[in-house]
Amino acid sequence: MDNIYLLMLIAITVLAVVDIVVGVSNDAINFLNSAIGSKAISLRTIMIVASLGIFIGAVFSSGMMEVARKGIFIPAQFEFGEIMLIFMAVMITDILLLDFFNTLGLPTSTTVSIVFNLLGAAVVMSLIKISHSESETFSDLAKYINTEKALEIISGILLSVVIAFSVGALVQWVSRLIFTFNYEKKSKYFGIVFGGVALTAITYFIFLKGLKGTPYYKELKDLLEGNEIYIILGSFVFWTLFSFIFEKLTKKTVLLVVIAVGTFGLALAFSGNDLVNFIGVPMAAYHSYEAWVAGGMDTAMSMAVLEKKVPAEPYLLFIAGAIMVLTLWLSKKAKTVSETEISLSRQGETHEKFEPNRLSRSIVKGTTQLSNYFGVILPNSITEKIGKSFDKPEFTMTKDQSIDAPAFDMIRASVNLMVAGVLIAIATSMKLPLSTTYVTFMVAMGTSLADRAWGRESAVYRVAGVLNVIGGWFGTAIGAFIAAGIVVFLINWNPAVITPILLLLTAILLYRNYKTHKNKSSKVLDEDSLKKAESSSIQGVILESANNMASVVKRTNRIYSNAVVGLAKQDIDLLKKSKKQVVKLTSEVDDLRDNVFYFIKNLDESSIGASDFYINILGYLQDMTQSLEYITNVSHKHINNNHKKLKFSQIKELKEIDDKLEILFEDTRVAFKSESFEQIGAILDERTEVYNLVKDKIKKQISRTRTEESSPKNTTLYFSLLLETKDLIKSTMSLLEEYHNSFDSSVEPATISVVEDEETGLEKAE
Repeated sequence: MDNIYLLMLIAITVLAVVDIVVGVSNDAINFLNSAIGSKAISLRTIMIVASLGIFIGAVFSSGMMEVARKGIFIPAQFEFGEIMLIFMAVMITDILLLDFFNTLGLPTSTTVSIVFNLLGAAVVMSLIKISHSESETFSDLAKYINTEKALEIISGILLSVVIAFSVGALVQWVSRLIFTFNYEKKSKYFGIVFGGVALTAITYFIFLKGLKGTPYYKELKDLLEGNEIYIILGSFVFWTLFSFIFEKLTKKTVLLVVIAVGTFGLALAFSGNDLVNFIGVPMAAYHSYEAWVAGGMDTAMSMAVLEKKVPAEPYLLFIAGAIMVLTLWLSKKAKTVSETEISLSRQGETHEKFEPNRLSRSIVKGTTQLSNYFGVILPNSITEKIGKSFDKPEFTMTKDQSIDAPAFDMIRASVNLMVAGVLIAIATSMKLPLSTTYVTFMVAMGTSLADRAWGRESAVYRVAGVLNVIGGWFGTAIGAFIAAGIVVFLINWNPAVITPILLLLTAILLYRNYKTHKNKSSKVLDEDSLKKAESSSIQGVILESANNMASVVKRTNRIYSNAVVGLAKQDIDLLKKSKKQVVKLTSEVDDLRDNVFYFIKNLDESSIGASDFYINILGYLQDMTQSLEYITNVSHKHINNNHKKLKFSQIKELKEIDDKLEILFEDTRVAFKSESFEQIGAILDERTEVYNLVKDKIKKQISRTRTEESSPKNTTLYFSLLLETKDLIKSTMSLLEEYHNSFDSSVEPATISVVEDEETGLEKAE
């Protein structure tokens, strides 16, 4: 049994490396989002600056290591064997929990995860000890847990959410009031001062306040303490002068420097604060093992040694910093997490990632009413003056173009970095394991709100997204507490057997999540997916949308055939597949419909007819998908409810209709794929035959219903299928008529030219 602890230490060390990888994938991307979202600096430069910040911050992080040793539990109350089991359980659950959130693409907190893992494992181990004692009861739990420090940490983390959001919103509101969205003009007068203030705040709080958490502070203590005012004033003068010289020499805004320095500073603060979450537990385990060996290898030895302050080994910090930097460059899951925050804070329209819910709708309605109330109180002159500062420049872009454009401007990026860096640095100097994820995320959300990025068009989606992320944070805390408790209970039951099993299970789950994420992120655009029209004339739209129509009729044919075969064979899986295919097709048609506004805005007056054609086509596509949706739903419901199968004669008739439709759809697909629009006339001539076939089947079913004994459910289903098939044919024929009547081969199709706006660098239609 003695050697098992050495094996545990080795396992914890390996888990620490994995924990850094999964932790940085989630947490580190938060300090990159402001620079990435503003697109002010190239991604390569951002990564280099952030890497330097992380590496330097890792070396300065030793002051925070005490949290993992004695911040949550009282080590003197635990034996060496119990402590090692706690640390093993914490590392296993921490890795799995963080990797789960990475796979979902949701930002969570490594700080909350490690704190509640330690708390859950320590509480369960304490309860196990209490249950084995004849004198102790549940009320003695407080002897084992450092409740005062734990509550201080937890309350600090929760309070940081409110503070970060409020401070971020206030600073951004004031900044936007001064600079407006046309900050290029205003920056000539205020930019230099803003740069001086921002850079002073970043350098003072991060580099000076942040030094308090490091072992190097003693050497500088006499020089810094008592001279704070002079240092701030001197920094302001220096940075303001620097801003002036930089703008004069480079002819570029100093905000570029603010974003670069802010990213460096936030990376520094991040690694200085959060490295404890990754290597604090392994280092505590190593010191425990070291003390155990020196103390005669007594498993029942008290771990009071952990209460002493032990300096971190520099070479371990160096290795940890190197792993963090490599993860930053190589992790693909980090990019998935980044997309979530940037999409929620984007200034323009975007493809919303979250669906609205009842709570998000209630919050938006409540805040709208509150805003209207304050609008009545304030004088109109003040309201109008404030409103002008928040007027955005008009650019007509599609949603896809808006995603490629910067998510927000450099003013907001600078505020995000400045406020988040300052708050994190203050917490680090107070040795509070503040959640950098919570701070950076909530600052970004606060600045988005102040910047009116959450307009009436997007507010319910964005608020729902924020609620989802915050809900995930609470899920992290509860999940970490329960999971760590269960794992430590299982390991304590039989360490020699359970530990290897859990390690193997961890490896399997990590690999499975990796493969799932890899398959999901590498999935290319389906060849049959629908593309948005960008032409500015009817003939251009006809040619441009031909592939769309070929795709729609091909998928319609497949969905309808699957529904008929699924009914015939009572194949519930095939019917489920058809339902999913319809949902995907409907979603793509809805995306095309959402693009109507941008399509019409890009038209000139001579091409208004193209919008009529485009809208009509979308209407017919929507009718087709609604018919398919109804057919697949009623078919699935009938089989899922285990009703009587359709009669052989009914199946035979449906198959006859399906065969005719298959020919019709295939001819249509070929005509669109080859852009042979003249063939559409011949296809339209076939509709009478198909219509009559469906009508004939309806009459036959009426006759059967009157003369033969039949199930009411079957009769209802069959009539529903025939009537909806008739509607499907009607919608398809209307679509073909629109193309047939509008196509003119003698007209050269016109397209929209896209030029770059000189002031903003954004593309706009011309």
